[in-house]
Amino acid sequence: MKIGFTYDLRREYTALGFSDEETAEFDSDVTINAIEGALQGLGHDVLRIGNIYELTRQLAAGNRWDMVFNISEGLYGAARESQVPALLDAYRIPYTFSDPLTLAVSLDKAVAKKLVQHAGVPTPEFFVIQSLDDIRHEKRVRKNIFPLFVKPLTEGTGKGISAESIVWDLAAFTKQCGNLLGRFGQPVLAESYLPGREFTVGITGTGEHAECIGVMEITLNKEAEPAVYSYLNKEFYEERVVYSLIEDKDIISEASDIALRAYRILGCRDAGRVDLKADPQGKLSFLEINPLAGLHPVRSDLSILCGKTGVPYTALISRIVESALERVRGVLEPVDA
Repeated sequence: MKIGFTYDLRREYTALGFSDEETAEFDSDVTINAIEGALQGLGHDVLRIGNIYELTRQLAAGNRWDMVFNISEGLYGAARESQVPALLDAYRIPYTFSDPLTLAVSLDKAVAKKLVQHAGVPTPEFFVIQSLDDIRHEKRVRKNIFPLFVKPLTEGTGKGISAESIVWDLAAFTKQCGNLLGRFGQPVLAESYLPGREFTVGITGTGEHAECIGVMEITLNKEAEPAVYSYLNKEFYEERVVYSLIEDKDIISEASDIALRAYRILGCRDAGRVDLKADPQGKLSFLEINPLAGLHPVRSDLSILCGKTGVPYTALISRIVESALERVRGVLEPVDA
């Protein structure tokens, strides 16, 4: 099969002057080479496309593919992850992973939480701060419901998360909201802080065929920023983080149920990852979902989890492609321009 490959290569953006933090979600040559190698090992003809600007040029030039393996995160806007899939939809070219609506909804953490909460999936109480003026009018702040956890509304890879994300009073809350609003130019999500154990759940497949790969606990050691799975803790995970595959059947059952319900409610496809955390009583809640989970063969949480459950990297890529093929087989045909 002729597979196009869309992605955002981090070094290309840093060469243009973007910072490490701005490009934190973008991929390295290691990831691009690994995915390309896995696809080729599965017998596919892989043609590298790159970012949305190159995709636009190639589409305008008349280039087409049987399918696109898409991991492009985008750079601008609250729906940045939706831009490449939307463009591919316009040309009726099949692609891996979720559609534009799911990607946009999932990136906006408050919208995702509203939808899963409405469907009965447990998630911490939350609200959104659009500006510092909102703090004066937010009833839950005036009721002193601290501690709270605050983070940018539409970021990933731990961007904007640090030890200061846990706030214990109004002064700290106001200061951290001001910091995040200024740094990221987007609203801030505030939610009740859960102090318990933290887990991530890997999922492959789509709809009723979606299944849990495994449940992995994230534990911070003494070298880590305390209490938060932050940007820096993720960046330096080798020295700061311990990943443990969960074997407790009760935890696996509870975590899988919450993760799969959220995954299906939000319409995720092919593969993804769901983050959960426990309250003081040990009850798990949905934090957020990543329908475009990182695929670095060594560093990404989903790859780490697969390795611990005995799923080889090539098998993970194969599952993703096969799930996408099941969705489009016999429905969409390649478009000849």
